[in-house]
Amino acid sequence: MRSAEPTRLDAREAADAIRTGAVSPVELVEACLARIRALDGALEAWAHVDADGALAVAREREAEARAGRLCGPLHGVPVGVKDIFDVAGMPTTGGARPFAHTRPSADAAAVARIRAAGAIVLGKTVTTEFAYRDPAPTRNPWNRAHTPGGSSAGSAAAVAARMAPLALGSQTVGSVLRPAAYCGVVGFKGTHGLVPVAGVIPLAWSLDHVGVLTRSVADAALAMSVLAGRDLTPLLVSAPRLALAPELLSRASREVAAHTEAVADAFARAGATVSKIELPPSFRDLPAAGLTVLEAEAAAYHEPWFVKHADEYSPEMRSLIEAGRGVSATAYVGANRRRLSFRDDVMPLLAAHDALLAPTAPAPAPSGLGSTGDGSLCAPWSNAGVPAISLPSGIAASGLPHAIQLVQAAGASSRLLGVAAWCERVLGFTQAPGV
Repeated sequence: MRSAEPTRLDAREAADAIRTGAVSPVELVEACLARIRALDGALEAWAHVDADGALAVAREREAEARAGRLCGPLHGVPVGVKDIFDVAGMPTTGGARPFAHTRPSADAAAVARIRAAGAIVLGKTVTTEFAYRDPAPTRNPWNRAHTPGGSSAGSAAAVAARMAPLALGSQTVGSVLRPAAYCGVVGFKGTHGLVPVAGVIPLAWSLDHVGVLTRSVADAALAMSVLAGRDLTPLLVSAPRLALAPELLSRASREVAAHTEAVADAFARAGATVSKIELPPSFRDLPAAGLTVLEAEAAAYHEPWFVKHADEYSPEMRSLIEAGRGVSATAYVGANRRRLSFRDDVMPLLAAHDALLAPTAPAPAPSGLGSTGDGSLCAPWSNAGVPAISLPSGIAASGLPHAIQLVQAAGASSRLLGVAAWCERVLGFTQAPGV
C-alpha cells in the first residue's frame, strides 16, 4: 500500500518503504519538493534546491530498487546538506558574501558517504555565515516569529517542516543540538573526529563535529552509522543510570529547569536511576578557554580572505576573527590545555553513568531573528569532543518545543544512542509544527 503522505515517513521508514516497493524514490522526492515549494517562501530553509538533479537520481534509485539492487541503508532517502559542505556541482556559499562562494567538483567526505549509501541530495540548507552567530533568514516552523537557532538553521527547519526526513549539520559550539531543540527534532553529534570533516568549511578544527538532524533516534543512528563508516546500532538499555548536574540546571530558565527535573522524575518512575553529580572544577575555566581556541582557529583559517575582504564579513564573524588575530601562541596553547584538562577530568564521570541529562538550551527558541539563541549548555560537550544528543521533550508555555540533552564519554556513541532510544520511548513526544 502506498503512503498518502510520503513526507510523514522518517528516514528509516522511507528506506523500508522503498525496499518493499510501498513508496518509490521518485514519489518521495516529488513530495519533498512539493513541500519545499509550498513552505520555503515563508521559512527560507534552503539556499539551493537541485530539483532536476534530485529527480534524476530518484529515477535511478527507483530502477535499482525494482531490480533488487540497493546501494545501501539510505537507498532513495532525500537529504538536505548544510551549505558549508561541498556537494559536487552545487554552490557552496557558507552563508557568506560572493568572495567565499565556490562550485566544487567533488563531494565532502560526509556527502560522498551518504550518496554511496543511496541517499538523494535535495540541495543545500541555509547556514549562518561561516557557521557562526550572525543570524540567517531562516524561520522556526513552530512559530515564524522565532529563530530556528543556528548555525544549522536550515537543516533543522527543513526536517521539522517535513521538507526532508534527514539533514546534515555541523557543531562547533551548539550548532546541531540547539537548532534541533528549538525546532522540535532530534540532533546528534558523535565523538570529535568520528565523521571526517574533509570538504566542510571549518570554523575551529579542534571543535568542529559533523552531525545529523532527524525526526527519531533510530534515524540518527542509521545516518551516523553511514557517516562514521561503522555500526552505531544503539545498545539495548532497560534501566539507565542518569546523572543530573545542578550547576547546569542553574544556567537555565526556571521553566526549563523545572521541565528538566520533571523529565528526570518521569525517567525515574520508568526505571532509571537518577543521581546528582558535581562537575569537575576545570568546568569553571572552560567557557573562556573554549572561546580562545575558537577565536584563534577561526582567525587562522580566515586570514587569507580576511586581509582582502574584512569589510564583507558580518559583524559577529568579523569580531571573532579580529579577536583571534590578537591571541598569542602562548594564550592559545594555554587555552587548549585547559580545554583538554576538562575533557580528561569529566570523562570518568560520564563513563560512570549511561548518560548525563541536561537541558539542551537555557530557554526555548527566542523571539525575533536577531539572535540564534544561547549555545552555552551545548558548548562544554563540543569543547570536550564527546557525543551528545538533543531530544524533543515537551511543549513550553509559549507553544514552542522543550528539549533535553544527553551526553556520554568519547567513543561511546552506541551507548548514548541506546539511552536516547529508551528516553525517547518514555517521553513519547509526537507533536509537530502546524505547517
